Amino acid sequence: MNKDMQAYLAEFLGTFTLVFIGAFAVAVTATPNTNANVVIPALAHGLILVGLASAYGGISGGHFNPAVTLAMLVGGKIDVVKAVIYMVVQFVGSIVAAFALVAILPDPFNYGQTMGSLTVANVGNAALMEAFLTFILVSTIYQAAVYGRAGNIAPIAIGLTLAGCILAGGVYTGASLNPARTLGPALAAGDLSYVLPYFVGIFAGGAIGGLVHGYLLRDSK
Repeated sequence: MNKDMQAYLAEFLGTFTLVFIGAFAVAVTATPNTNANVVIPALAHGLILVGLASAYGGISGGHFNPAVTLAMLVGGKIDVVKAVIYMVVQFVGSIVAAFALVAILPDPFNYGQTMGSLTVANVGNAALMEAFLTFILVSTIYQAAVYGRAGNIAPIAIGLTLAGCILAGGVYTGASLNPARTLGPALAAGDLSYVLPYFVGIFAGGAIGGLVHGYLLRDSK
């Protein structure tokens, strides 16, 4: 298998795993005490991302997120054709993961949707928060991994950043930071009402992050 095909497969497998683990973590915490339960999804997403970035980062760059791929495209780190293929396989991986959850749990009471208190109350504000959180994640990915400033612990830095963002935003928006993470569970649950605003916010955060770190804060080397 050539390097491009390996990269596409790595992005599919990585996104599948991230959504599969993340959605199950959300499903298992679906009780009234939401504030306490946000810790479990934060740890699940953050820890699995450390593993995935370590496993697949050398093959594909370890995006597992269309917003991260867009950030790399805007910052000139990936070409258009490869970026589009990455996004397609990421979305497919997410959808397969979400329906795997449905198949495994015979009557799921929660599909791992990325929703919070703001999603229903003010979806515009939810999308804005997603934009800020996505920018933060992209910032760490650029500086820690793309520019190598974190060295061998870059996967840990990225995983901890994602966990921190979920701890901060999980109660309010579900802290997706990832259009694929949003779409798969939303399709499984049959509720796409919030998906478009989330896409706008998350992709905007990724694009702005790509501009800032691809050009303004880029590595002089």
